[in-house]
Amino acid sequence: MSKQFDVVVIGGGPGGYIAAIRAAQLGFSTACIDAWTNEKGGPAPGGTCTNVGCIPSKALLQSSEHYEHAGHAFADHGINVQGLGLDVAKMLGRKNTIVKQNNDGILFLFKKNKVTFFHGHGSFVKGDAGAYEIKVAGKTEETITGKHIILATGSNARALPGAAFDETTILSNDGALKIAEVPKKLGVIGAGVIGLEMGSVWRRLGAEVTVLEALPTFLGAVDEQIAKEAHKLFVKQGLSINLGVKIGEIVNGGSDVTVNYTDDKGAEHKAVFDKLIISIGRTPNTNGLNAEAVGLQLDERGFIAVDGDCKTNLANVWAVGDVVRGPMLAHKAEEEGVAVAERIAGQHGHVNFNTIPWVIYTSPEIAWVGRTEQQLKADGVAYKAGTFPFMANGRARALGDTSGMVKFLADATTDEILGVHIVGPMASELISEAVVAMEFKASAEDIARICHAHPSLSEATKEAALAVDKRSLNF
Repeated sequence: MSKQFDVVVIGGGPGGYIAAIRAAQLGFSTACIDAWTNEKGGPAPGGTCTNVGCIPSKALLQSSEHYEHAGHAFADHGINVQGLGLDVAKMLGRKNTIVKQNNDGILFLFKKNKVTFFHGHGSFVKGDAGAYEIKVAGKTEETITGKHIILATGSNARALPGAAFDETTILSNDGALKIAEVPKKLGVIGAGVIGLEMGSVWRRLGAEVTVLEALPTFLGAVDEQIAKEAHKLFVKQGLSINLGVKIGEIVNGGSDVTVNYTDDKGAEHKAVFDKLIISIGRTPNTNGLNAEAVGLQLDERGFIAVDGDCKTNLANVWAVGDVVRGPMLAHKAEEEGVAVAERIAGQHGHVNFNTIPWVIYTSPEIAWVGRTEQQLKADGVAYKAGTFPFMANGRARALGDTSGMVKFLADATTDEILGVHIVGPMASELISEAVVAMEFKASAEDIARICHAHPSLSEATKEAALAVDKRSLNF
């Protein structure tokens, strides 16, 4: 007889493991199935985020930023560094250690919360509203039963036709995190989050980085003023960013890769790179889920079809995270995981898509929440805008990083905050104040009237709020 659970979660990424923990906290007997495996064959829960995404990329971004500071910025502080060297293997080893710490931390949380963990690939066998049989294919094969199933199977990197990932020369985010030595010439197709972050890492470490983007605008989802500022700063740092290109034939030569492309003026180019990172988005992962066995509905793009509460077309089957509609963000998946667990318990779990923050962890960082200026214009919303540059912020001057700005957008009549956009130091941390403010329907005046510590980067947030009413004090 198979083991029976109230809740079975398939996928141990941010959406899955958080859903499992919350379900267990609510008193449900809970299992979580995850197939990620470490180099020794052991379990590595945490999904793409922990293993080949958010966590390892931030580790390398931090290491590369230290290296660049040591080589360029420390002299301004009176710190002279001689014989600066780079040990890429040790840098990658540190990244791997951080990943394992996160893997182990999740396994500890499962034990702490009495979540039963299964290491293997989960798929449907059969079932109905009463119970679903799930096969776990790992070192051994077994079947478990769940009254409720939460699908959190994540996403996969999208490949370009004719340019399959070999993770040696043509790289996804996975291979981009494992480059053994700094390439002389690195190509990046796609100027999105992954492309810019990985391009930044290897540019700081000495690579000549060329970014090829099909869209005619840079970071089209970002507020236009912020995107233009970021573009200017990235180009100044040495990233070669080419917009409006059409990618032609890509030839993997084994030791290098040749990319044929046409630029925005119609001129043809042939570029040869030591490594090529392809970051053109991600596709939902339903591979091997055996959705057809139970009639699970997928939409036209391959995502699991869900309603506003993350319910699928099947009774008591739910789906969260990258495998469903909405932004492919780890924190969005976490919030959906919590909400679903609470809905199963009869509570009213809630996710507000309008206050989900976005972050690009380049240097300077880019972060935003709410609507952009171009969206407000398109929607015909009357608004006021206020900006404040970090060059006028005392803490930023002390840090030696005065690039960028904070921008507030507020309703012209009510002053309610409609969007906050930041490019600059520690933007990923600063954006949280804006998220809280918007969640509580705060006005720009509310932020302008709140005392902020001095000197702090957060004062730039206050000053931008003051600027909405054209009364900033330090600029």
